Amino acid sequence: MNNYNTYIFDFDYTLADSSKGIVFCFKHVLKEHGYTNVIDEEIKRTIGMTLENSFNSLTGVSDKEKLSIYVKEYVKKADTCMTDNTILFPETAKVLKSLKDSGNKIGIVSTKFRYRIKEVLEREFDDDLIEVVVGGEDVKTHKPSPEGLFLAIDQLNSDKSNCLYIGDSTIDAAAAKAAGVDFYGVLNGATTREELEKYPHIIIAQDLTDLLIIKKQSIEITT
Repeated sequence: MNNYNTYIFDFDYTLADSSKGIVFCFKHVLKEHGYTNVIDEEIKRTIGMTLENSFNSLTGVSDKEKLSIYVKEYVKKADTCMTDNTILFPETAKVLKSLKDSGNKIGIVSTKFRYRIKEVLEREFDDDLIEVVVGGEDVKTHKPSPEGLFLAIDQLNSDKSNCLYIGDSTIDAAAAKAAGVDFYGVLNGATTREELEKYPHIIIAQDLTDLLIIKKQSIEITT
């Protein structure tokens, strides 16, 4: 067990459930363009992808101009309703505050826009609990590229050997592997245990709660 002092989280389906808003916004755009047979579960399976890749997966459209139009329409709709339809998982606040109180560094790396993540954080927390947020607009290559993780680690003035990345999808697991960072998988989302277990991991847990056990073990290493 590594002596972790830096915990970096994915956002959707890891810290929070935005699926209601995401499904609503996708269905709004898809309906406008004649795609009426896409079911909720298909949309949820794309959470964690870039918007372009999600629309490509759901529609089969590969034309970049069309995909750009879909993305702009999605973002416009999301600006009106996404934050209100995003809720933290029950254990999120307790786990984050416990990690912070123990002197750890905390960051977020997500394909979601940074400003939208910060809207939720500002609504839920009074202080600067999260030190660094790297969103989709902050990188040139998205997960599973390790670029976002490297950027967060650098901004946190940390070292990847002491970092743990927490996420819910195979995209997150692949990003951690590419970055050479330990991975903690959660089953809050649409990805199965069997899918996550194909990637290097220290644990595949039901939710974030086991992080407190890992934190305790990490403290014991240094005492």
